Amino acid sequence: MHRTRVLQRRTARLTIVTLAVAVLLVAAGFAGYGLHDTDATGGTMAGAGTAAATIPPAPANLTQLPLPAVAPPVGDRGPELVKYNITVKEVVAQLDDGVAYTYWTYNGTVPGPMMRVRVGDTVQVTLNNPAGNSVTHSIDMHAAAGPGGGSAVMQVAPGESKTIQFIAETPGVFVYHCATPPAAMHIAMGMFGLIVVEPAGGLPTVDHEYYVMESEFYIEGSRGQPGLHQMSMDKLLAETPDYDVFNGSVDSLNGTRALQATTGQTVRIFFGDAGPNEISSFHVIGQVMTRVAPYGAIASPGQPSEYMTNVQTILVPAGGAIMAELTPTVPGDYTLVDHSLSRVLKGGSATLHVTGSQLDPNSFKVVQPGS
Repeated sequence: MHRTRVLQRRTARLTIVTLAVAVLLVAAGFAGYGLHDTDATGGTMAGAGTAAATIPPAPANLTQLPLPAVAPPVGDRGPELVKYNITVKEVVAQLDDGVAYTYWTYNGTVPGPMMRVRVGDTVQVTLNNPAGNSVTHSIDMHAAAGPGGGSAVMQVAPGESKTIQFIAETPGVFVYHCATPPAAMHIAMGMFGLIVVEPAGGLPTVDHEYYVMESEFYIEGSRGQPGLHQMSMDKLLAETPDYDVFNGSVDSLNGTRALQATTGQTVRIFFGDAGPNEISSFHVIGQVMTRVAPYGAIASPGQPSEYMTNVQTILVPAGGAIMAELTPTVPGDYTLVDHSLSRVLKGGSATLHVTGSQLDPNSFKVVQPGS
């Protein structure tokens, strides 16, 4: 009985301490990835997704964000200085049919521009935050070895520009994202991308390369509700996204924006999971990924291979990336999904449209009964 009372008292004290710590964290914010955001003057943002508000109508000229280009291969060259000039653009665009969203972006696309360098390059990144923007933004480069991945010295208020420089010391596929507190909010509004650091000598040549990132969106109101939506902080903290999509919106990589290939061609996909919360189970329905660099770990020449072969589904953590290759031999449409399949109902799909002739007529066919 005495032992039970002692345990009860300890549990009560632990609960009080936990609540106290939580209150302090909310009041102070986590350094770099905290729960507070600030405007250009350092004041706290008010009403960031708290109470549900009336949803105003969507703009009449609502369109999807443009797709970012795939950066060209580096090839076989020596180290050099590579400069990237990135501008924060806060824009309204289509998240779903009739559903508008206020995105925060790098260069006006979600994901932001794909950066591509080789190991040993000196990378210089300039971040511009125009005076008309609402809040401070930053950039955390997972490929950079330095405080905050550069974000510790790259908090850029509206009207400012800042530059960091680092040496790309490790080959791989790396995420970058905004890390201004609260970082999860900035990511959930579209501020993320990939930087590919190729090994010396470059990557093997393939027929097609594509740039795909999955992310979550948390909106005031309901999924599919027409109108202009803001981000919901309550849903973000509860980790209950309304949308899980590829490249910033529902159907961003379907229809006329689908990925393209011909039978027998090798397709390379640089895939990242921006999160900010969920792990992705990346899968291409009807295909086996013949080679995958898990966690974006690209091997350097002379090092043991980091690649996995013949993979059906690969886990990609929030803030992680992979490089996957496949070679379709049968024409048709192949769907890219997160195999946590309820997320497909939240918009999480893309299409690889394959044309051409079937390479082996016996490899896949419909067999009629009795034939």
